[in-house]
Amino acid sequence: MIGRIKGTIIEKQAPLLLVDVSGVGYELEAPMTTFYQLPEIGSEVLLHTHFVVREDAQLLFGFFSKSERALFRVLIKVNGVGPKMALAILSGIESAEFVRCVQDHDINTLVKLPGVGKKTAERLVIEMQDKLKEFSEFQMQPTLTPVTGIIRTPRVEITDAESALIALGYKPQEAAKAIAALETEGLKSEDIIRQALKRMVN
Repeated sequence: MIGRIKGTIIEKQAPLLLVDVSGVGYELEAPMTTFYQLPEIGSEVLLHTHFVVREDAQLLFGFFSKSERALFRVLIKVNGVGPKMALAILSGIESAEFVRCVQDHDINTLVKLPGVGKKTAERLVIEMQDKLKEFSEFQMQPTLTPVTGIIRTPRVEITDAESALIALGYKPQEAAKAIAALETEGLKSEDIIRQALKRMVN
């Protein structure tokens, strides 16, 4: 089991990143909440990891905090929720807000997440109720303040943002529509993704 890695960021294209650890490049997938906190390429980073071994693949997931990794591990134990969906859930909604949805039985918000239908949302609420008791460290956090500007984002930023949203499970039309509705002058792709996710869930 690979529990954490510390190394230099070589590449990052949400939700994928490549970290060099003593000459070995580790490919990881990370939720957008982690991507928002990543330093620039060439910087050192420490990530808590979860290693998944399947018949057809070996996948490594990275998280900035142990608590978010713990929530990821509980999510993948829910019937019908695999690592990819858990990653999309953690990318589309902040941990504290997800906990609130479970506690308040807020199905309407959960079904707005990619890949989460009504039945899956109901399972999340039912199966996560008891499991969330061990996550008391999740406190409600203030909503991130959107950054605004004029719609003139360089095409590469929009393309990267759209690709990331599609990789998280949104349809191309949904991703393009959400981004087109934003004011994105001067924003990095991570900022565009953050605002688009917030818009689609709210």
